[in-house]
Amino acid sequence: MRIGIDVGGTHTDAVLMDGARIVTSHKALTSSDVRRGLMEALDAVMLEAQINADAIDAVMIGTTHFTNAVIERKELSQTAIIRACLPTGSGLPPKCDWPADLSAALGDHAYMIGGGHLFNGKEIAPLDERALDDAIDKIIDQDIKAIAVAASFSPAVANHELLMAKRIRQRIPDANISLSHEIGRLGILERENAALLNASLGNLAARVVSSMQAALEQRNLTCPFYVSQNDGTLMSADYIARYPALTFSSGPTNSLRGAAVLTGISDAIVVDIGGTTADVGVLANGFPRESNSYIDVGGVRTNFRMPDILSIGLGGGSLVHDDGGRLGPQSVGHRLVSAGLAFGGATLTATDIAVANGSTAVGDMTGVAHLDAGLVERATLTMHAMIDEAVDKMRPSEQPVPVILVGGGSILISRHLQTASTVIRPEHAGVANAIGAAIAQVGGEVEHIVSYSRESREKAMTYATTQARSKAIAAGADPDTLRVLDIEETTMSYMDDDAAKIRIKVVGNLRQFL
Repeated sequence: MRIGIDVGGTHTDAVLMDGARIVTSHKALTSSDVRRGLMEALDAVMLEAQINADAIDAVMIGTTHFTNAVIERKELSQTAIIRACLPTGSGLPPKCDWPADLSAALGDHAYMIGGGHLFNGKEIAPLDERALDDAIDKIIDQDIKAIAVAASFSPAVANHELLMAKRIRQRIPDANISLSHEIGRLGILERENAALLNASLGNLAARVVSSMQAALEQRNLTCPFYVSQNDGTLMSADYIARYPALTFSSGPTNSLRGAAVLTGISDAIVVDIGGTTADVGVLANGFPRESNSYIDVGGVRTNFRMPDILSIGLGGGSLVHDDGGRLGPQSVGHRLVSAGLAFGGATLTATDIAVANGSTAVGDMTGVAHLDAGLVERATLTMHAMIDEAVDKMRPSEQPVPVILVGGGSILISRHLQTASTVIRPEHAGVANAIGAAIAQVGGEVEHIVSYSRESREKAMTYATTQARSKAIAAGADPDTLRVLDIEETTMSYMDDDAAKIRIKVVGNLRQFL
């Protein structure tokens, strides 16, 4: 049996599954103490099912902690970036397209030095070690520990990034270093952005993972512990501590898979409304539609290969502004049951609007009885308009589509959506994300730039597939269940040597569940 848990900004959801069967589920407000919240979730599902810890084969956890931190500009570390690109690449400096408030949260610590490569491995310039040391001197003077490293075409040739990281570790042994070629793909700005966000989340990741591990240990769970990443597959606890940005969109990804399982519908729009954000994605043949463009995270372009998810700042804890004309992106999060008007607090939230308009019976109606009817109606229309606009951006055509509502904040939507042919709120909708986490698989992926004038296409594809399979097996996949999930081949017509970019991803089931 498996336990799937999703730790959101507002709720912690848990589900106990025996194969594909949902044995029991639990939903509770997220505690500011992650460890305590996880223990309560574990206790709830195990007590209801009356099972012991040794009956659990594995625990899978999904979390929106890191996405929410970026969206809300909270708990981000001051972060430096060193880019090896000169004498080229200076026209677009690091963070040149970032929102001002997010850029300020990480600070102004950008350095460009000589170095980097072309796609074929030729150096643009030798790595400028003197300039690198000067940058490190300034980083030390500012007592910065979070450092992102990027170099031109590093996914093809990573030597300069590795050399920079080695020098940084020699001089700052406790530095939290993110190398862009390990985080993103081709496209230096987006890859650099991903590395910057990853480095800025390092301290938060260490605290979150430590809390998760402590919770499992205190409940005598010695089974493997995995975390959902943004492609719908799993990674180890040690891995997430190094690469927290790989969890971006893992919550809504899990929700999409959970929605498909709960409804049996393979083609639809899924709207996952939590306490802080609403995430909209597309189910195609039962799996999330993958994005073929850059992914926006908190206003920053990144080039993770992720499902196509649109996140907006609307959730159950969203603050109501402008007399109901605007909601979010600020949210009271897990403090909803103490801060919201319907729960005896003094803060007007989206949930209070849902209580006031009669669409839900949570909390105490008397707490919102004094609200002006005009304000309530405007806020209600604003909420529905926000969801309609998001669905409209994501649907494959102008035709209305089935819309599946999941997540605890789905109570906000009580009226017809203009973009929906039908609105479905399935049983267990509130824990769809935990279900998706529980059924997640293990994956392996490789991306190469190859020259078909030097080796055959068949040989290049076979080699990449073998590498992807090896990565998946090393991560815990059963070899007999591996299948190729996605193949991407892009001719790089602007380069010589008949160059092409190939990316192959394979997935399989965890070994212990067979």
